[in-house]
Amino acid sequence: MIAITGATGQLGQHVIEELLKTVPASQIVAIVRNLAKAEALRQQGVVVRQADYTDEAAFTTALNGVDKLLLISSSEVGQRAVQHQNVINAAKAAGVKFIAYTSLLHADKSPLGLHVEHVETENALAASGVPYALLRNGWYTENYLASAPPALEHGVFMGAAGEGKIASTTRADYAAAAAKVISEEGHAGKVYELAGDNAWTLSELAAELSKQSGKPVTYQNLSEADFAAALKGVGLPAGLAEMLADSDTGASKGGLFDDSHTLSKLIGRPTTPLAESVKAIL
Repeated sequence: MIAITGATGQLGQHVIEELLKTVPASQIVAIVRNLAKAEALRQQGVVVRQADYTDEAAFTTALNGVDKLLLISSSEVGQRAVQHQNVINAAKAAGVKFIAYTSLLHADKSPLGLHVEHVETENALAASGVPYALLRNGWYTENYLASAPPALEHGVFMGAAGEGKIASTTRADYAAAAAKVISEEGHAGKVYELAGDNAWTLSELAAELSKQSGKPVTYQNLSEADFAAALKGVGLPAGLAEMLADSDTGASKGGLFDDSHTLSKLIGRPTTPLAESVKAIL
């Protein structure tokens, strides 16, 4: 059996959708915090079990009979390393034979502050003795397109990435890679640096928004502090605002760029171009 953590999350849903193309629903275990949110999965025949990243004992129970585990990183930045350790401990106790973990692009040398907890988790996996693979995911295009509506309204796309190239792609593309690695054999010990085929800058994103919407949008580059302040000003929680601003600064230093095409080779097709994602949200 294959288990997916965070199964009702944005990435988890895509992974299960992809797995269902090749794996019987009865062999897929969706591990969720909120059972009500997983009702649609249950109706498709997926096995739904409840556990929280903070509860190692509940996770050990939820992983009973599971051979392979996709550990999708927790959304609680600052709590991730401890939470992931709980899941790794539970997996070991339950006899899980393989873990795939969604880490960060070039985690071992990334300039993004987010890399710290991912490296701690990678080290915990190495120490666990359980065979594992690292899915070092780059940025999701959706992370930036969430800012498209206000950019179109005000004619300005704000950021702190300068002319840093961002090799992003959609969650669905990363999910396709995760589904492949967790359902096939032969991936233990592998480290996959996953990113989109075509990199772009925030200036190019603004130009694409202008082109497709017919409304002028320019890119305004801010300092990290000013960008964080702007994000807080529109209501983002302080921690999230600072993380996004730090990530933009990391992008300006090359932290979100990769041109190895590892992702498209793994999934056997090109990744989703930026223009296609922009068209979809418009």
